[in-house]
Amino acid sequence: MKPRSLTLRLRSQYRHDMHHTYTIELAQARDVPRIAAMSREFIEHGLGWRWSPNAVQRCLRDRATNVVVAREADGALSGFGIMKYADSDAHLLLFGVAPAQRRRGIGSALLAWLETSASTAGVELVFLETRAGNTAARDFYRRLGYRELTLLRGYYRGQEDAIRLGKDLTQRTERTSE
Repeated sequence: MKPRSLTLRLRSQYRHDMHHTYTIELAQARDVPRIAAMSREFIEHGLGWRWSPNAVQRCLRDRATNVVVAREADGALSGFGIMKYADSDAHLLLFGVAPAQRRRGIGSALLAWLETSASTAGVELVFLETRAGNTAARDFYRRLGYRELTLLRGYYRGQEDAIRLGKDLTQRTERTSE
């Protein structure tokens, strides 16, 4: 299920017409601590720390799960995604882009990589959850063809509600850059 040869390159234009290249690729063991730290720093804030290095490492070893990163030319991580696959659907378990790197197309490229992998494997539907109050994330996913399906009360450790979103990969949707 894990396509090792699929690599997408993304060139993002920054201020002053500078170009940087990011490689979207499967994560390696050396990436685990940084993925866990990124989750703690800007995804799980206020909720405790569920996505520890051990949890991320389990996903990295799981044949039914892809852990993908956006790597800068210097090797630094700009973002990541963790998607678990079943027979006809997939669940985006964890997804994040460093705050300083947002709105530069990195999140869209990561999600495109994961969706392409899922579609290639015969997956038809992708599901995910995001905090109900995270309007930026909800808008991001809606722009990429995800639909809000249901409100999940107390989903995050009984403290915060979530919105479940889904996308039918068999339907063609227009993508817009984040």
